Amino acid sequence: MFVVLDDPRTTQAPFPGAENEVLSFLQPVTRELVHRTAVAEVFVTDGVRTGANTFSVAAQWPRDHALYHPDENGLADPLLCAETLRQAYFYGAHTYFGVPLGSRFIGQDVSFDITDLAALRVGSVPSSVVLCGTWTEERDRRGRTAGARLDVTFTVDGRPCGRGHTRGLVVDERRYGLLRGRPAADDGKVSPRPVPDAAIAGPGRVGRLRWKDCVLQRGLGRRWGLRVDRDHAVLFDHPTDHVPLMVMLEGFRQLGHLTVHEASRSADAGQAFALAALSLDCAAFGELGEEILLELDESSPDGCTLLVAARQGEKLLARAGMRWQRVGDRPSRAGFASW
Repeated sequence: MFVVLDDPRTTQAPFPGAENEVLSFLQPVTRELVHRTAVAEVFVTDGVRTGANTFSVAAQWPRDHALYHPDENGLADPLLCAETLRQAYFYGAHTYFGVPLGSRFIGQDVSFDITDLAALRVGSVPSSVVLCGTWTEERDRRGRTAGARLDVTFTVDGRPCGRGHTRGLVVDERRYGLLRGRPAADDGKVSPRPVPDAAIAGPGRVGRLRWKDCVLQRGLGRRWGLRVDRDHAVLFDHPTDHVPLMVMLEGFRQLGHLTVHEASRSADAGQAFALAALSLDCAAFGELGEEILLELDESSPDGCTLLVAARQGEKLLARAGMRWQRVGDRPSRAGFASW
């Protein structure tokens, strides 16, 4: 049994070999274990190894957050799933699978699928979240460990709510510098060009509360520019030489929110939607200081299943599939399995 310390709720889960282990939600883990600079952005609080290639992670989701705030339906931000999964990946790599601190991680793909949106309802106390994960090492042609994949299930306050995965390469500083074609110490400092508010899709259109959190700027047709603000305290928690994965995810989510909520179908007027699933594949690094365009490539007949892409010039950076769900509807699998 897992016991939630200093919390009246407990999470019952028969993890092999760890029946009497304790997962604590009392304080965040060390920042460097989850690759965060600000303590306030650390959601992981504890972990326990449950098998040769399995482990579980405890996390606490805040009732409110500057960026990942509850939506108009009172549901926790679904990108908390992606960020917590990201942190669990780093925590497991460093704590249980021998990856040295200071290693470079190159994200390849990430997904989450929320099977019970009601489990994301924000209550009167922060949510206690448990990720049960399976770690699978991936090897190169010479048989050397090149990276790993993490598959997880999510439980929120003892209620199963979904699953997810992330996969990436793990390299040292020298190999990272070779891959980037620049010295590893170069953080790509570029002064962003100021964007007037009139050119930005405002908070009400993209499901945000503050102008500074809006990352879509005026485009043509179904294309929008990705606004990259390197002074954003959450999206750019620490120096980087490329556009972070979470910035790309935020751009895709905001494009999806705008698309499904502004569809011109009268039957959906005033209808609330929530992001229920997202699957992103990375193809290349997004370079700072160069224009990135986000584009809606396809949508299902009901407008709730979207295929979007990010491009920099002629180069494809990433492609993502999203499934948005009308709040109160049962989950639909239509179209999503093909991504």
